[in-house]
Amino acid sequence: MSITINIYYTGENGNARRFADEMIKSGTVEKIRSEEGNLRYEYFQPLDQPQTVLLIDQWTNQAAIDVHHASPMMQTIAQLREKYRLKMKVERFISDEGGIPQSDNKYIVK
Repeated sequence: MSITINIYYTGENGNARRFADEMIKSGTVEKIRSEEGNLRYEYFQPLDQPQTVLLIDQWTNQAAIDVHHASPMMQTIAQLREKYRLKMKVERFISDEGGIPQSDNKYIVK
């Protein structure tokens, strides 16, 4: 099982992108990626939402997320969110251990 959290950061005048850029340039993203249990930490920009940046944040389990949430990096993230005056929308998904159903394979180009 893994847990994936999609966080949509939305701001004005490119602030969401500036936030993501600062997270990367400051080394915070690399520190998070090196935390035990982190499987993915990547930013994307939705084509139809130019003022939004999507973070896909994936962890092995809730315990790993809890350790991350207790880390000093959360203070850094909170300060940057405030600096760039961002709003957040959060979605949470738990992986399906069975994987992709055989019936869906015909829709997947490999």
